[in-house]
Amino acid sequence: MVRVQRHTIQLQQVKLFYLDTHTEGKPVILCLHGRYGRAETWTEFMQRYGEDYRIIAQDHRGHGLSDKPLGRYTAEELAEDAHQLLLALHISAAIVIGHSLGGQVAAYLTTTYPEQVLALGILDKAAFGPDVRVEISLEQLPDVDPVTADWPLPFASRTEAEQYLRATQDTEISCQYFMKSLVETEEGVTFLFSRQAMAANILHNVSWYHILSQLDCPTLLIRAKDSESLPDEEWEKMTTLVPHALTYEMTTSDHNVHLSEPELFYGYVDKFLAQVHRSIDSK
Repeated sequence: MVRVQRHTIQLQQVKLFYLDTHTEGKPVILCLHGRYGRAETWTEFMQRYGEDYRIIAQDHRGHGLSDKPLGRYTAEELAEDAHQLLLALHISAAIVIGHSLGGQVAAYLTTTYPEQVLALGILDKAAFGPDVRVEISLEQLPDVDPVTADWPLPFASRTEAEQYLRATQDTEISCQYFMKSLVETEEGVTFLFSRQAMAANILHNVSWYHILSQLDCPTLLIRAKDSESLPDEEWEKMTTLVPHALTYEMTTSDHNVHLSEPELFYGYVDKFLAQVHRSIDSK
């Protein structure tokens, strides 16, 4: 079993928590989780590839054990955090794979710092959104995001939280995804992520189709079958805009494509990584 170590690191603006296999002498894969998620959602991935790659998975700001300052939580800001993390760890370039929001962040990291990204994976994330970012002061940010606004927080116990999540989430995987962020406090059981940070990220999201054609590295696109997050029209648009991408579709509709069908997913990733190495060797 690959030993995964837990760290926090102070960057220019925030302190980030991250997991690291510290695998020596191997290429680096940076894994970026989705909204409401944690680095912990990449644990199986880290075990799968941790002997052949150094795998790093961070908690985005606003999530998990990372700092949660008042802010807009744009994809650009989160990408800058990932950039700063790689610099702080003295990693010149990495393969970057992101799920959902993490895929958007990974794309921004790739186009902003192309020399830092060897290859890019975007998992079940569409590029559509408003054309213009909302203008609002930090003081006007809502306290709660629309997804969890009606949730009865805090829960009285972890058992009550689990019962609620099982009743409201579509799949067991989605239930477990949220449960990884549960934390016990004096007031009761709640979530590690900042609900205001989630609200800010949703509010400030914009379309990012304009950066897809700028991607100039081996790219992997995966979506869920009949994906609600990445419907047919958006999928076709993305696959057209991203040059020479490897594109795959899962056989189930679970948004958590990296968790729903492990062997199928890892088969796709294996093909992607083989392409990445061929690209590196040809240079």
